Amino acid sequence: MSETYKVTGAIKLIKETETFPSGFCKRGVVVTAGDDKYPQDLLIEFFKDKGDLLDSFKPGDEVEVNINIQGREYNDRYFVSLQGWAIKRIGAEQDPGPASYENEHGEDMTVGDDELNF
Repeated sequence: MSETYKVTGAIKLIKETETFPSGFCKRGVVVTAGDDKYPQDLLIEFFKDKGDLLDSFKPGDEVEVNINIQGREYNDRYFVSLQGWAIKRIGAEQDPGPASYENEHGEDMTVGDDELNF
């Protein structure tokens, strides 16, 4: 899958980091997306050090989250999960400073005042 998917909405809940005996860790955020009539609460999981991206956010923040859609089969049942790899604040509360985030390949996509990203 080479497409980039984005979810926009308000943060409803930020979960605590879960660490497993293997050393693997993940942290989830629930984003309420969609319109007022049919809102959808979506759990988006950030793995390893990507969970730290959620530290500067709080419930109520309007955000745009870049995700990968993951699907798998287990015991003849199929599951889908949303894996986040970048998040930014949108709307009136957005920080006017330079955007700083990583793309899905872990490359720094920071845009400074003296450079244009095109």
